[in-house]
Amino acid sequence: MELKTIETPHVPVRYLHGGSGKPLLFLHGAGGVTAADPFVNALAEHYEVFAPMLPGYGDSEECAELRDMLDITLHYWDVAAALKLKKPIIVGHSMGGMIAAEMAAIAPNDVAKLGLICPAGLWMDDYPIVDLFATMPYEMPALLFHDVAAGTAMLTSGLNVDDPKFLQTYLVNNARQLGMAGRILFPIPDRGLSNRMYRIKAKTQIIWGDGDKLIPPVYARKFKEGIKGAKLTSIPEAGHMVQLEKTHQVVEAIRKLG
Repeated sequence: MELKTIETPHVPVRYLHGGSGKPLLFLHGAGGVTAADPFVNALAEHYEVFAPMLPGYGDSEECAELRDMLDITLHYWDVAAALKLKKPIIVGHSMGGMIAAEMAAIAPNDVAKLGLICPAGLWMDDYPIVDLFATMPYEMPALLFHDVAAGTAMLTSGLNVDDPKFLQTYLVNNARQLGMAGRILFPIPDRGLSNRMYRIKAKTQIIWGDGDKLIPPVYARKFKEGIKGAKLTSIPEAGHMVQLEKTHQVVEAIRKLG
């Protein structure tokens, strides 16, 4: 994947680009995305992938003008326009799934197909979502992965999460990234999406890890009920980062969109 920059009305946007085929816009979760991401690279074997970074992620500029859900949703439509994408396939994970669903609700005639991987955006009092902003790095692998040992290796690249230097780097990076993510996820990720999902017309595939401890799989059924005609693929032995733990299965589920 090649890292590029494109101009939008508010801020230059850094994005990853690679592959060939039908255009697919991938929206990352709160953890961000890198050129080495195995899922994005697997998608690029079947699609021309565009993976923009939310301002504040990676080496991208922050953007104070993006204040709430509507601002961020319209920003991503600005990104799509700048990339000259018309009726793209839109796929989003977690926070990115929430934004993807909002994009499809706001512009129902402009999204051909929609892939939602463990999306945020809804809230049920009986099934609260873990507060990501109060979670320490050593708690993250068990929260995000079914295979905790493998998840720890992925998140830390083999480094010691108890090392003060690792913690310092983690906190500095997260201050920028989660500062932006917090505008739509904190204190709860409910920005009224449940009232807008009926507007989504895109052919929709919902994908969830059966062992998701961050956003319980009961939310998968809520999304399926809210989006007319949506299909649900539940993947066993996978957590919230299902696209990393079961990359092939997730890609194949997305390919069912056609």
